Amino acid sequence: MKDEVPAELKELKGKYLKGNDEGKTKLLNEHYAKVKVLEMAGKPKDAKDPDGWKWLTNAEASWPYAICVILFAIFMIPGGRIQDKISPRFGATLGGFLLAAGCILAGLMKSYTGLLLGFGILGGIGMGIGYAAPTPAALKWFGPHKRGLIAGIVVGGYGGAALYISPLGEWLIEKYGISGSFIGLGILFAVVVIIAGQFLIVPREGYVPPMPPETASNNKKAVVSHSEDWSPKEMLKTWQFYALVLLFIGSTQSGFLIISNATGLLKITAFAIPFFAMNAWILASYGGLVNASGRVNTGLYSDKIGRANAYTINGIVSAICLALMPAIMASKSIVLLFIAVGIAYWQYGGGLSLLPSYTADFFGSKNLGVNYGLVFLGWGLGFFMPALAGKIKDLTGSLDLSFYISAVILVFVVILGRLIKKPEKKQLRSA
Repeated sequence: MKDEVPAELKELKGKYLKGNDEGKTKLLNEHYAKVKVLEMAGKPKDAKDPDGWKWLTNAEASWPYAICVILFAIFMIPGGRIQDKISPRFGATLGGFLLAAGCILAGLMKSYTGLLLGFGILGGIGMGIGYAAPTPAALKWFGPHKRGLIAGIVVGGYGGAALYISPLGEWLIEKYGISGSFIGLGILFAVVVIIAGQFLIVPREGYVPPMPPETASNNKKAVVSHSEDWSPKEMLKTWQFYALVLLFIGSTQSGFLIISNATGLLKITAFAIPFFAMNAWILASYGGLVNASGRVNTGLYSDKIGRANAYTINGIVSAICLALMPAIMASKSIVLLFIAVGIAYWQYGGGLSLLPSYTADFFGSKNLGVNYGLVFLGWGLGFFMPALAGKIKDLTGSLDLSFYISAVILVFVVILGRLIKKPEKKQLRSA
């Protein structure tokens, strides 16, 4: 097969990777699918993977992840309630257990149903409950002058996971198969999350976080110095809550657009460079590093220059890069692509440190778990953009229009971010 590919292999490869009605593909990633296509040359289309898994259509493969994302966002709300009313330790333990159980269940069932139940449902619920525990708990210990940095450090761990989970997952698949990788990751998640969760505690009632020293050099525009505590019911009556949800949607939709297409963008741009064309995962791993860095550093400078200013800088620069993305891809410049994609990842990661800080600044720390859980719905709603981009690509053959739409949305939410002000309880009494 050095110079010529058998006709039956061409046909099989085309069906497996193009994603038409009859075509089938492996869930995990395109590289793995290609390997399996070569292995299964000449086998019937309903053949199973050596470890018992059936092949999935592209549509089937997308559903477990979609369900996971939706439930992740929804269960941030009860997860936040658990963090506020019971303890972050219990929330982290429960979330870690459910996520681990979901992965192990998917590995043992070796079926599409198991994938939906295990990864999609149990995994999504577990991640939502578990993710709601650490950030609010950490923020309750610190004053507003450090909220951005603390939120960035906490959520930076989530973004940085892409650096090791992807290569670890590929190694586990190659060594132990798909089932073994699910079970192995499930055990890892159980050990790490449940043990780490035991260190999460919140301050005693009546605790007042330290404030920055009053000096003439303090930047009055940086962050608010005091926040009233709002109940979820009170928060839902303010327009600022819905504005924060829109800010979250705007930030995440552009990030999801890049994240879901990072590998494809590099393949198109670096088509003439074999190394990058065959190792397109490099851009996604690079993005994971920048994503984590953006969370920490955006939080840091938002404490210095203010949340709105930080959101504006990230949003405008990212919008410019999105608008230029079609031209960058046409230029075939790898350097420009890495810069533009890196900025998009930075903006997305930055939003995940800004929004919990915004929520604490506006609505206080007492009910921060459930309040941020409600604001976090905007993260899940931002998932519309990859779906819209897929439709646009089917109709036009490219993602160009998607980049332009995403850039316009970012500009809109940046303007909204300049208008939003801290709510006051008297606006409820006058309503």
